[in-house]
Amino acid sequence: MKNFFVKTLANAGALGVAIWLLKDITLTGENTGRKTITLILVALVFGVVNVVVKPIVKVLAFPLFILTLGLITLVINALMLLLTSWVAGKLDLAFHVEGFGTAVLGGLIISIVAWALHMVLPDDD
Repeated sequence: MKNFFVKTLANAGALGVAIWLLKDITLTGENTGRKTITLILVALVFGVVNVVVKPIVKVLAFPLFILTLGLITLVINALMLLLTSWVAGKLDLAFHVEGFGTAVLGGLIISIVAWALHMVLPDDD
């Protein structure tokens, strides 16, 4: 349970950095408290998308991993971020990613920041 909480906080931090750096990834809300709650809920959606959908896409795209020497990971991360944006819209969460190029940059930023946060934060199972 602690590991799930730490990963959700790391995802929320990584999403927050991507929102801060890229103007086409937006998180709107009335005040800071509402934005924080929305960010945590979006991080939960992002985590579910990465746990459920991403492994299936990776298995189906395995030949592309070999062909592109792993660079297809950038595209898959972008697609997971766009899927998160779509699901967030369906759940009435004020999170939106505008365009595939923004999603690629956002996915790259989120991957780097989440990796760094996972290195710093404790992850007891």
